[in-house]
Amino acid sequence: MLSFISRSTLTKYRGLSLPSRFVIRAMSSSSSSPTSPYTTLAVSRPAESITHVELNRPEKRNAMNRAFWSEMVECFNEIAADPDSRVVVVSGAGKIFTAGIDLMDIAGDVLQTDGDDTARTSWNIRNTIVKYQETFSVIEKCPKPVIVAIHGACVGGGVDLVTACDIRLCTQDAWFQVKEVDIGLAADVGTLQRLPKVIGSRSLVNELALTARKMYADEAKSSGLVSRVFADKDAMMAGALEMAGEIAARSPVAIQGTKVNLVYSRDHSVAEGLNYMATWNMSMLQTHDVMKSAQAAMEKKSPKSVTFSKL
Repeated sequence: MLSFISRSTLTKYRGLSLPSRFVIRAMSSSSSSPTSPYTTLAVSRPAESITHVELNRPEKRNAMNRAFWSEMVECFNEIAADPDSRVVVVSGAGKIFTAGIDLMDIAGDVLQTDGDDTARTSWNIRNTIVKYQETFSVIEKCPKPVIVAIHGACVGGGVDLVTACDIRLCTQDAWFQVKEVDIGLAADVGTLQRLPKVIGSRSLVNELALTARKMYADEAKSSGLVSRVFADKDAMMAGALEMAGEIAARSPVAIQGTKVNLVYSRDHSVAEGLNYMATWNMSMLQTHDVMKSAQAAMEKKSPKSVTFSKL
């Protein structure tokens, strides 16, 4: 499914200055216009080893409908197993990144859950919530680094999504809102668990979650929610693809091992993280990539000059 590429994406980013190894190329041998296997996502390969996943309901402000929650899981599970993909860039089509959950479409999943009694109804609701949580946990579980590029509004479920990504970039007009208390519920698919570890200020997280106020780009940058702010979407996408190219040029053994261990260490003590790292690298240090990278360094060559095997 990841072998197709949108012609509009090619046209949009053809002018970007990407590393020479990452020449934009069509991934489909068919001369006809490729068709996306998803209804809410547009997946393309804008450059070698880079997968672009675009939230693609611009007419609905990329609101997350019922199909979205399953398609994201399918998409990222496929990316995780794709040896031709080393880095992922996530963005939103249209005027904003996402308006969050499409309440009209998914309300029935939670508000009209079947069950013969309170226990059985509650059990079914719990199963639904857990299924929805996996939609964003799958991003974190994917061993490929995920860069998310945010423009305009990032509301509710959008915050759940971006906090599961590894690197967050945004435009100057971007804003973020933990919206759930305004619709009578506590955020339940990742924001309350991940945002405190992303920002690091419990007071600020509590304020955002309890008041549902908007956080704008400058505050998002100063608080650590995003690492870079760009003037507009075109500049941000160019920066995201350039960064993805830098990552994709490195050893996939090193890159994926780094992500896995960063996520593990976030949730464990230093001692546990070190022990896991030792166990991880007792096998991964035996890769040919170490010698290839060391040789390039001694010859004062860029890592981009090295050809690494797929992983």
